[in-house]
Amino acid sequence: MTETYLEVTEQSFMRLMERQVEGAITMLNLLRFRALADYQETPELAPDKPISGREAYDRYIRHTLPYLENTGGSITFLGAGGDYLVGPSGRGWDMAMLIRQNSVADFLSFASNEAYLAGIGHRTAALVDSRILPLTDIDIPL
Repeated sequence: MTETYLEVTEQSFMRLMERQVEGAITMLNLLRFRALADYQETPELAPDKPISGREAYDRYIRHTLPYLENTGGSITFLGAGGDYLVGPSGRGWDMAMLIRQNSVADFLSFASNEAYLAGIGHRTAALVDSRILPLTDIDIPL
């Protein structure tokens, strides 16, 4: 069975902190949705009728945006995915998203906000698998 990833681990968090990123950070999110959202862990967020994982993720985005923007963050790209052009066949992603924050400190402020966390169950209900890759800017000499 293929491994799936939905949560930050203590080890991955420590690796991010060890990088001592200065300046802006962009989080590349690769997302694979459930056919039907699974609200077993957060029944208080569940809609009256079953919805797709994509619909649950849309709810997550709507819930999240005010908290993201309040910390200076933004969605800089949101796009439909598909199969890889270069990569394993049949293992593409449903959606890709780039989230930009001015600093790791701003990202942590956002990610630890209790009001934001109250709606994270929409993300958990929506996803069967995900990846989040922290990216930093590099200067290319011309």
